[in-house]
Amino acid sequence: MIDPFGRAITYLRVSVTDRCDLRCVYCMAEDMTFLPKAEVLSLEELDRLCAAFIRLGTRKIRITGGEPLVRRGVISLFDSLGARIGDGLDELTVTTNGSQLVRFATDLRAAGVRRLNVSLDTLDPEKFAAITRWGKIDKTLEGIFAAKAAGLAIKINAVAMKGVNEDEFDGMIAWCGEHGFDLCLIETMPMGDIDGDRTQQYLPLSVVRSRLRKTWTLEDTDYQTGGPARYYTVAETGRRVGFITPMTHNFCESCNRVRLTCTGTLYMCLGQDDAADFRRPLRAGVPDDELDALIVAAIARKPKGHDFVIDRRENRPSVARHMSLTGG
Repeated sequence: MIDPFGRAITYLRVSVTDRCDLRCVYCMAEDMTFLPKAEVLSLEELDRLCAAFIRLGTRKIRITGGEPLVRRGVISLFDSLGARIGDGLDELTVTTNGSQLVRFATDLRAAGVRRLNVSLDTLDPEKFAAITRWGKIDKTLEGIFAAKAAGLAIKINAVAMKGVNEDEFDGMIAWCGEHGFDLCLIETMPMGDIDGDRTQQYLPLSVVRSRLRKTWTLEDTDYQTGGPARYYTVAETGRRVGFITPMTHNFCESCNRVRLTCTGTLYMCLGQDDAADFRRPLRAGVPDDELDALIVAAIARKPKGHDFVIDRRENRPSVARHMSLTGG
């Protein structure tokens, strides 16, 4: 799959549910209304779509949500996709808030997952409760260490928020170094109505990186995971810190990914509204060759880049849909 700008599309992010057991302030409103079940693809339908992408050259699949591990029976999808590793698929990964890892870490490892991303924006219990609205940090930490015990490599994802957690990144680098985790910092993105003011949240990672260099030696590295993060090795810990900067420096020129929602909608760009519907053809029973052709046609519409902007005058999102629907 080659898009109009010559980029090979080899990475598919799949949201298996828009539901979550947390309500993080940068992601969704507290009183979210979730999709009716009839609109959500079955796990079998999602598996068929993923198989089509693998046929067409997808080498990496990341399962996301919402919180993917709250989806009933989701391990069966991991099992099916994991069976394709080495047969078209190179890697199967997952992004999670960690709340269900005590239950599922061993199952994920058995299915073929070897590394995962865990969203953890703070190590402070009170701050964690405020950011997630409903969460308890002990449950997430127990999940993280259950995943480590199961043999999974862990990367901690933290959204950088001005006046919220910007004083914690030195401590998080030290904590990740102590436990053998990588850390990835992410700029907040203007997606969906979150009952808050994003202009107050936004913290440029260029500022964060400059601050970190006062304490840590950040060495250049060519390490990549297939995603948009720019990584450095922290000389003092031997671990890595990554920066995802959709606002201060977009990564569109090297974009290799598309996002499939739990409703069967394919977004060719996280920051654009153009999309392709695959639920209708799936439920109409189209044969594999027609499904493949529809995917190739959608990739041919992939734009050059996103239009993210923090609108300080109107405080409105650049994209109306929530990250929990698109896939975090």
